Amino acid sequence: MTLTVAVQMDPVERIKIAGDSTFALLLEAQARGHRLLYYTPDRLTLNGARVLTQAQSLTVRDIQGEHATLGEMHGVDLADVDVVLLRQDPPFDLAYVTTTHLLERIHPRTLVVNDPRAVRDAPEKLFVMDFPELMPATLISRDRAAIEDFRNEHREVVMKPLYGHGGAAVFKIGPGEPNFGSIFDMFSTTFREPWVIQKFLPEVAQGDKRIILVDGQALGAVNRVPVGDDIRSNMVRGGAAKPTELTAREQEICARIGPELKRRGLLFVGIDVIGGHLTEINVTSPTGLRIIKRLGGPDLAAAIWDAIEAKRGAARP
Repeated sequence: MTLTVAVQMDPVERIKIAGDSTFALLLEAQARGHRLLYYTPDRLTLNGARVLTQAQSLTVRDIQGEHATLGEMHGVDLADVDVVLLRQDPPFDLAYVTTTHLLERIHPRTLVVNDPRAVRDAPEKLFVMDFPELMPATLISRDRAAIEDFRNEHREVVMKPLYGHGGAAVFKIGPGEPNFGSIFDMFSTTFREPWVIQKFLPEVAQGDKRIILVDGQALGAVNRVPVGDDIRSNMVRGGAAKPTELTAREQEICARIGPELKRRGLLFVGIDVIGGHLTEINVTSPTGLRIIKRLGGPDLAAAIWDAIEAKRGAARP
């Protein structure tokens, strides 16, 4: 089966291929003989009922700086391609939401991964609240009295933006924190939406585990350990990647959420687990594929393409 695959992503020349999961997917697609097209989200156009873009043919190689060769720009009707990979990075803002509305018009005739409606309906720090029994105590609010009550109950908390990403603007706030008022003011003026206030989990010192689920099945994981006195374990913030296995509790978490991910058409998902507690469900542009393979884990890009090809084949007459 040869597929025409369009990837909607950030500028390909800027990516760091050593840890980029989109690049892993592109390498695997190319190895399977699929035709690759590349475009950035600003090129999407809705013309009547047609979802169009200006795309370029794409050839990839695993050499940083020489990793992408692009062809001439040409018009593409996305209804005519087999698969669209929705792989632009957050922020999950109105620009991102708009792309999901456009791509929803071609899915599932053109298979969009992940399902654009499901991505829109599953903001990563809100969707996880569907599973409160798996989570640490969590508050979504911008009301100071509610936040103060939550702090008084749980003592040490983490406060972060609801639509943040990559560990940006994540603060640990302890009892009697003298900077809380300033942090509250900063959040109030920076973010119009509510924020996430979550009970601090000291187990984060042992790592924040990223688990990859493919079509609802947990297939691989990496443990991200904070470095120094930083509580953030995101690898973009310097977290150290360590090989890992799933505990019984983590398998239980995956078994609980996996069927719902599959039902929603969320084929490639990365969840975050700290000390046996689910903290996020990442559906926009999950990462971790290359580092898991580099640490001796499975080739999850291959598993994802197996799932995509199975779905694409099943959808054909």
